[in-house]
Amino acid sequence: MRAEPLAAAARILLPILLALAAGGAILLLLGKDPLAYYGYVVERGLFRASGLQATVTRAAPLLSIAAGLIVAFRAGIWNLGVDGQFLLAAVFTAALAPVLVGFLPAPLAWLIAITVAALVGATWSLLPALLKARYGINEIVTTLMMSFLGISFANVLVKLVFDDSQTTVPQTLTLPVDERLWRLFGTTVNVSILLALASVVMVHLVMTRTSFGLRLQIVGGNPRAAIHAGLNVGLLTYATFALSAALAGVGGAIDILGVYGNVQADWNPGYGLLVVPLVFLARFNGYGTILFVFFFSVLVIGGESAARRLGVPNFFVLMLVGLLLIFLALIEYLDYRRRLERAAS
Repeated sequence: MRAEPLAAAARILLPILLALAAGGAILLLLGKDPLAYYGYVVERGLFRASGLQATVTRAAPLLSIAAGLIVAFRAGIWNLGVDGQFLLAAVFTAALAPVLVGFLPAPLAWLIAITVAALVGATWSLLPALLKARYGINEIVTTLMMSFLGISFANVLVKLVFDDSQTTVPQTLTLPVDERLWRLFGTTVNVSILLALASVVMVHLVMTRTSFGLRLQIVGGNPRAAIHAGLNVGLLTYATFALSAALAGVGGAIDILGVYGNVQADWNPGYGLLVVPLVFLARFNGYGTILFVFFFSVLVIGGESAARRLGVPNFFVLMLVGLLLIFLALIEYLDYRRRLERAAS
């Protein structure tokens, strides 16, 4: 009985360790000290007050996106359009919030902006949901297509529709610093981290403890069995897309309301596809996802400082994510082969 938890832990930890080892080997080939690099990452991203606050702040939108991906992946749907959903929601939030705070109390303005952002994200997922539910068209292609269109459309909105004419650089109106989300305990961390954590926990509980979550997983596991069981597969498909995209939209809203205050032209943090391997590493478990998102945030924030000090390119962290995906796929393949051989014997 104890072998299974150990095997599960190995499937989670091995890709991380292998990715870090491979990254260290690459740093050696580049003439850099991998121990110094990883040491800076941990020190600056975790053990310094400013770095820890930046890490927690960065984790908030990632957690909201992760919550949406957990919904989709547990339902067997590949929503890879979260970047477009996130960015469009961020643009609408940046355009709406500065106007709302002019005549509404800030908390009410935030609530309206976040609600609109969720609706924008959900609306942008309707076409892939329709194509999936009615015509069975693979959502990987359609969500990626809509993500590309969403990113481009967001830039058009910033430059032509929501542009602040008082600035030289194309950008939306700026939400004043004192009208942004409340900060916690005198730090730079804002309340969005609490909202994001609550979203992940709520999604985990809904997907594992409720009949709605069970229905979504049945649809994802075996659509034909779901039809025979009398489930409305089409409606559940729409619900999955809408909820997943809405949570991605909320991630865009809290990033603007809590940190940036506006959206500049051509801004695209590209969080969506970066969160995918973290959700897979956690096996779609909400609590595990929180840990992996925090780990990734440490890596990103600490990596920025380490890159400056050691002369390592900033995109080295993205390469580590790519290595993580490769080793994750390899471990999954080997585990699949092992289970096949065990079944055959």
